[in-house]
Amino acid sequence: MKLNKRASLIAKASFCLTAMLISACSHVSEDSPKQKRLIDFSEKVDLKQIVPLSASVSYTDLDGGAAQIDLHAASNHIAGFTIQPDKPWNFSDFKALALTLDIANPTDESVSMYVSTSDQSGDFQMRSVVVPANSKQRYSIDIDVPELAVETGVRSNPESWVNSYQALIWRGGEKQLDTSAITAIRFDVRGALHDKTLIVDNVTAIEPLEFKDDYLKSLVDSFGQNAKMDFAQKIDSVEQLRSVSDAEQQQLQSGPLTDRSRYHGWRDGPKLEATGFYRTEKYQGQWSLVDPEGYLFFSNGIANVRMANTSTMTGYDFDHKLIHERSSNDFTPEDSLGLNRVPDQALSSRHVSSKLRADMFTWLPDYQDPLGKHFGYRREVHSGAMERGETYSFYRANLARKYRTHDTATLMQQWRDTTVKRMENWGFTSFGNWVDPAFYEMKNYPYFANGWIIGDFKTVSSGNDYWGALPDPFDPAFTERAYATVKKISEEVANSPWCVGVFIDNEKSWGIMGSVESQYGVVLNTLTRKASDSPTKAAFAAYLKQQYGSIDELNNAWGTQVASWKILEEGIVLNRYTDAALADMAAMLELYTAEYFRIVDAAMDELMPNHLYLGARFADWAMTPEVRQAAAPYVDVMSYNYYREAVSDVFWDFLAELDMPSIIGEFHNGALDSGLLNPGLIHAESQYDRGVKYQEYVNSVIDNPYFVGVHWFQYIDSPLTGRAYDGENYNVGFVSVTDIPYKPLVDAARAVNRSLYKRRYD
Repeated sequence: MKLNKRASLIAKASFCLTAMLISACSHVSEDSPKQKRLIDFSEKVDLKQIVPLSASVSYTDLDGGAAQIDLHAASNHIAGFTIQPDKPWNFSDFKALALTLDIANPTDESVSMYVSTSDQSGDFQMRSVVVPANSKQRYSIDIDVPELAVETGVRSNPESWVNSYQALIWRGGEKQLDTSAITAIRFDVRGALHDKTLIVDNVTAIEPLEFKDDYLKSLVDSFGQNAKMDFAQKIDSVEQLRSVSDAEQQQLQSGPLTDRSRYHGWRDGPKLEATGFYRTEKYQGQWSLVDPEGYLFFSNGIANVRMANTSTMTGYDFDHKLIHERSSNDFTPEDSLGLNRVPDQALSSRHVSSKLRADMFTWLPDYQDPLGKHFGYRREVHSGAMERGETYSFYRANLARKYRTHDTATLMQQWRDTTVKRMENWGFTSFGNWVDPAFYEMKNYPYFANGWIIGDFKTVSSGNDYWGALPDPFDPAFTERAYATVKKISEEVANSPWCVGVFIDNEKSWGIMGSVESQYGVVLNTLTRKASDSPTKAAFAAYLKQQYGSIDELNNAWGTQVASWKILEEGIVLNRYTDAALADMAAMLELYTAEYFRIVDAAMDELMPNHLYLGARFADWAMTPEVRQAAAPYVDVMSYNYYREAVSDVFWDFLAELDMPSIIGEFHNGALDSGLLNPGLIHAESQYDRGVKYQEYVNSVIDNPYFVGVHWFQYIDSPLTGRAYDGENYNVGFVSVTDIPYKPLVDAARAVNRSLYKRRYD
């Protein structure tokens, strides 16, 4: 059904659907001794508790008592509403707390939403959910249950209490809210191309009582799958796994699509200047990549095609004296499976360090077993139930099973060969970021190289620093490490024409729009530091001295009372912002960012002059106009990670101002019918819906004249019990833990890729 026809049917469908919803879902479980109906929309006054986010919402009261809420998402980057009581809800007499409500979707498109519950102090819990097309369902928001107080090392756990509701997926925030003062539940849709409609009713508080002691026990079977759930492509035996794999190999015999050049450009299109390497050009008003032979090239690919992040923490550890007090040289170097090996002398000290984690698995091999090769070790994590410990990769074990080999070199070569065949068969034009460098050496498929600038250089803070502190580019040690990083990448790439370009660093917390403190955190935090300890602070002080002839002029402009330049260099706290101060903070943020990109660009120009520099992949939540403006003169292609339903003009109006070739470095979606516990950052209702959302997103990028590529994250599903680094457990792979492709998603990608070049350039 087309969207313009759908709108006319919503009103007709709403009353009927709402009536069914109320009759089917309005009751509260009789097992709960305590419940409190909060809003049932039976009175007109109830509608006053729906507060729209600006003009993004309109709502009406339906006969029978329900609120129809129309989200004008096509014209607003964020469209949403808040259920906000006249005075905070008080649930202090509840031993545990969940909020439940009925939500219906009368349209034929699923709705992926973020939901935040907040208390009087401003703390909030964020969750996400997908409301399937043409559905009616009762949903639960777990506010205060014992599971929230337990760190499991998994981003979203199985439901821990007995109920018949659809639980919202944990996303982040505070795990303990003040239940005596719940002030709001906010719902919002972000980055959607089309308007959405929901019908909401029966907001109720429930006291959960019947908790499951075993909700995490025996969760994982011997293939790394969900042992407690059946799903479409679940594997039950090694024989079945091999049969499925053998059948796929027969289907992968065909090569690339016939309209592709050797380097996967558009062979049927115009031929421009050939330089022997990938480059950029504005062709007929659209930015484009050009392949080494001169053909127009659009990069549609899959990122993170490697063995890293396929491991999960097992709950076991070893004697720290034999592990953690030894130098890194005492560990066997990472092999081609990406594993850090435990020294043989430490194996006898293996012990359970997290019973919670260890009990999740129904099977782990012995170290002497051939499948024991897939154990590894992490000496530190970003977050999780353990600070360090043993890991296991079920994905690698499944590759060994399906390819009938335990020889590492043979296993990895078969995996790489199959992966390239898949990319060609599925119609992709390149890999995305973070691919196994062994693919570089194959010289048969376009790729993007990458690196991280790490080392003992000084840092600065934006106040967020989600993935870590920002580097201080004015520290000479940063320049040394930047050149060392690019040198290593250049050695791996070896001036290959198959390398499209290079990403360096990723999703740094440059600044967050929304407040002065978050946008200019780098500047404000650095101003508090001593210039003698912070090269960036010294650069800021030099800028201000140049900008103002005296400290009195600075004080007059900023409304401050700094006694001298020496006092400023010692550190000041700025908490009032005049227009002049804001302008200077913007200039200093740009000064800082420009120095970072200038240094990396200089290293690229010197060491990899034939390859494109694609920046640091800005996260949409951690970039500012100053940061983008500072980066633009130094990068060949601007890069962004953008997790939304599609690329809409509402958010991306700055592209025209920059007028730069740009690329999406990451996006994805996932669903719960995979057996995993978390769909990912964007939710789909099913594997089929994943394909629908994939096509909508990629086509929105292809149709944008500034974008030259789009990369899906990632090739392989996250482990069911969370990747070892931080517990991410998303159904975002094109293939499962058993290395079986998700056919609906693959079919959707094939359809997009078959028409990619004609859609873009014809």
